[in-house]
Amino acid sequence: MLSGIAFLVAVGFGVIVPVLPVFARSFGVTDFLVGAVVSGFALMRLVTAPACPAIGHRIGERTTLALGILIVAGSSAAAGLARSYPQLLLMRGLGGVGSAMFTVSAMTLLVRSVESGRRGRASAVYQSGFLIGGMAGPAVGALLASISLRAPFFFYAGTLTVAGVVGLVLLSPPAVRDAGASRPPGMPLAAALADVRYRAAIATMFAQGWQSQGVRSTLIPVLVVETLHRTPTWTAIAFAASAIVQTAAIGPAGRAVDDRGRRRAMVAAGVITGVASLATPFVPTIWVLAGVLCVYGVGSALHSTAPTATVGDVVGPLGGQPIAIFSMMGDVGAIVGPLAAGAIADRFGMPAAFALGAVLLLGAAAYSTRMPRDERLAVVA
Repeated sequence: MLSGIAFLVAVGFGVIVPVLPVFARSFGVTDFLVGAVVSGFALMRLVTAPACPAIGHRIGERTTLALGILIVAGSSAAAGLARSYPQLLLMRGLGGVGSAMFTVSAMTLLVRSVESGRRGRASAVYQSGFLIGGMAGPAVGALLASISLRAPFFFYAGTLTVAGVVGLVLLSPPAVRDAGASRPPGMPLAAALADVRYRAAIATMFAQGWQSQGVRSTLIPVLVVETLHRTPTWTAIAFAASAIVQTAAIGPAGRAVDDRGRRRAMVAAGVITGVASLATPFVPTIWVLAGVLCVYGVGSALHSTAPTATVGDVVGPLGGQPIAIFSMMGDVGAIVGPLAAGAIADRFGMPAAFALGAVLLLGAAAYSTRMPRDERLAVVA
C-alpha cells in the first residue's frame, strides 16, 4: 500500500515539475521569485517536519499520512486556480506542510510494520514506487501542459486525492492501526544520536540530498549545454537512463542491505556515488556522461534503502523525532547544496562544485565504517 501511494504521489509531482517554473513565470516575476516557488515548498517541509511525530502520535500515522496527502491535493488544486504570484507561492508553501506530514508518517509506518531482517527489501519496494512514478510523471506532464499550464495541477490534485483515500481506507491492518496514546511518544532524539548507526544514516542522508537532489539537478543541465554542447533534451535522456538503472538496481540493493548488512551497503553507496561525482565534470561526451550517471544510479539505489533500514533498526517500533530529523537532513542538503554548488562553480569552476559533493559522500562512507561489523541481519523466513 505504501509503495502504491508513493507511486501516485510521485506521478503527480513529476507532472508539475516541468510546468511549475513556467507557470510562475507567467505572472511576470523574476527568476529569483520563480525559484522561490520551488524552494518554498522544500522550506515548509523542513519547518513542519519536527512537529509531524507529535501529530502522528496524537491522531495516528495512518490518519496523518492521509491528511498530509489531502492537504497537498487541495493546495495543488488551489495553485492551479491561482490568479496572482502571491497566491501561487502561498499554496505551494501549504503543500510543503502536507508533504512533510506524509513523508514522516509513511517512513514511521514502514519501519514500524516490517521486521528488521526485511527492512532493506521493504525500503526498496517503497522507493520503487517513487522511482517509477517519477519517471512516468514528466511525460504525462508534457502532454497536459500542451493543453494548459493549469491542467497538471488538477491532475496532481486528482492523483493525490486517490492516494489519500487509499491511505485512509485501505492502509489499516491491525499491525499498523492507529494507536494514539496506547504507545509511547517515540524515541528521544538524544538516544538516537548516541547511536553511531543513526549518526551515519543522517550524514549519508544529508550528503545524498546535497548531491543527488541538489547539485546534480542544478549543474548537469549546464554541463550538457555549455561544455558538451548538446540540447537540454539530452539532459533528460541522461537522467532517464540513470533513473532506469536505479529502478532496476533497487531490488537487488534491498536484498543486499538485508543479507550483507547495512554497514557494507552504506560504505559501498558512498564510494560509488562519490567516485561517479568526481568523474562527472570531466566526461568528454554525452554518452560517457550517461554511463557515469548510470553508475551513480547504482549507488543511489543503495542510498535509497540502507539508511532507512538503519534508522528503522535504531528506533524500532518507537518512531518519533529521530525519523523526522532523518527526513529533514535530505531536505537541508537539497536546499543548501544547489546554492553552495552554484557559488563554488562561479568562483572555482564546476569540478570544484562536484568535488565538494563527492567529499561529503565519501566522508559519509568513511564514517559508516564505524558502524558495528556484526550488525548483519538474517532474513526471517
